[in-house]
Amino acid sequence: MAEEAPKYVVRVGDKEIEINEETLEIIREYLHRPMSLDELADKLDLESWEEAYEFIKKIPAWIIWTPPALWRYRTEWISRRKQ
Repeated sequence: MAEEAPKYVVRVGDKEIEINEETLEIIREYLHRPMSLDELADKLDLESWEEAYEFIKKIPAWIIWTPPALWRYRTEWISRRKQ
């Protein structure tokens, strides 16, 4: 029986934002080009820039700087290791 890859989430208010490749692409875009917190909030479906700010504060730095392709490899590796 294959286990599902681990799911990482960051809680912002009453919302849970799953950390996946798509989310990491948005974070990477935020880091590497001029993007306001309002725009980040829109892309992450958050209510306001304050929630986007809370999200950036809560996400661990090692996740922020992990390339999306490496994230996919890492989560697959962890799920294989659990088997």
